[in-house]
Amino acid sequence: MGLTIAYIIIGVYSTALILIFMYSLSQLNLLINYLGYKKRNEEAPKFNLLDPKEIPFVTIQLPIYNEEYVVERLLDNIAKIEYPKSKLEIQVLDDSTDDSVFETSKRIEELQKTGLDIQHIRRENRKGYKAGALKEGLEIAKGEFIAIFDADFLPEGDWLKKTVPYFKDEEIGVVQTRWGHINRDYSTLTRIQAFALDAHFTLEQVGRNSKGHFINFNGTAGIWRKECILDAGNWEGDTLTEDLDLSYRAQLKNWKFKYLEDVETPAELPVVISAARSQQFRWNKGGAENFRKTVSSVVKSKNISFKTKFHGVMHLLNSSMFLCVFIVALLSIPMLYIKNTYGHLGWIFEVTSFFIISTIILFVCYWFTYKSIQGSSFDNFVDYIKLFFTFFSVALGFSLHNTVAVLEGHLGKRSEFVRTPKFNINNLTDSWKGNKYLTKKLSPNMILEFALMLYFLFGMYSAVPLNDYGLFPFHLMLFLGFGFVFFNSLTSKA
Repeated sequence: MGLTIAYIIIGVYSTALILIFMYSLSQLNLLINYLGYKKRNEEAPKFNLLDPKEIPFVTIQLPIYNEEYVVERLLDNIAKIEYPKSKLEIQVLDDSTDDSVFETSKRIEELQKTGLDIQHIRRENRKGYKAGALKEGLEIAKGEFIAIFDADFLPEGDWLKKTVPYFKDEEIGVVQTRWGHINRDYSTLTRIQAFALDAHFTLEQVGRNSKGHFINFNGTAGIWRKECILDAGNWEGDTLTEDLDLSYRAQLKNWKFKYLEDVETPAELPVVISAARSQQFRWNKGGAENFRKTVSSVVKSKNISFKTKFHGVMHLLNSSMFLCVFIVALLSIPMLYIKNTYGHLGWIFEVTSFFIISTIILFVCYWFTYKSIQGSSFDNFVDYIKLFFTFFSVALGFSLHNTVAVLEGHLGKRSEFVRTPKFNINNLTDSWKGNKYLTKKLSPNMILEFALMLYFLFGMYSAVPLNDYGLFPFHLMLFLGFGFVFFNSLTSKA
């Protein structure tokens, strides 16, 4: 390996490490915000829903697409929402192309007979996918406020009573609630998904919202002021995360978002890795698409502070961290050999301490979010340590898949909105086998993931002849992570 190539590798590797370090510092700042906010008891103006004159009209939108396994559960649950029937309508925005349409229609007719204002809205095509369905429903929505739930969400009966009152403040455009997980303990895959989402819905959402930084409506389990949607330019289907897109456009127009950590909306996590793959791909590519679409507006805005701009840029770059992590992983083995070939470059390897510091920062941040939900006992801390390193390894294993998504997003390659298959998995005895919506194809990335598993096995072996074990734990986690993703993808296709 020539010295010039060695310098290029060191430069790229160090740049990726520094970006990851900046991201971890932004997370640390959010933790400080989060802990400070938890000590505050802030009062907000609220509608008095006991006064009929203060009860606003609400439309609930349920965007669905081929949801045979969960649509009846969804409709029965929404029918139990406690709100005056004269001030509530429900729109079932059904883009389905399978037999579930007939069962949905039948159940809606039964609910209509109970006096519920529920409509079955169908489109001729899926133009704009979910964003298109929401936009079309909005045109005829009677509500001043629009609550949105995906098909796998199960809001409590008093959900509207806990969220609608905050719109008394006319500057608030969105109220978002925290996701819960009805099948958190189903498998290792569901536990690590819950772990990551809990961090987002505690540390990130509270950390940003408490200081007036931009947050995002999470696509579901939230409620919009209709005026806010229209003022921000309405739903657009030009990215795979229409929720993030509209959220930023609304906040750039000075609408405030209210996040309610204490209101939990239970939902079902994907239990099969192919479903998790499609969800991860959509979220990460959509994040990159929104960075490309929105970052210049954030940076140029005269209405927001430097700190809000910084957190906005880091938020939009969230998914791009997978690209940085993948670069660090891929170059870590050449770096090991450079270190042992060019002794005079040894000082440069102090840069690798950035990765250790970043990992420690994330470990601390995620512990505070974990204990806020699970508790802070010694046993919980031990469980947390195991879960953190399992999560970290599997996240590394997803880094190739998510890097492809991020690169496509940044390069502007368009792709279809692929919904996440739902399963109606509520407990450990439920099975996903036979789900007709699961993809029958193996991901082409699997071949590369298997190759990367072997590559990092070689990295672990390299530590022996070089007598350098500094990167051995990192390569072990990469080996286990890519192995987990590869073997689960191989065995859990339909």
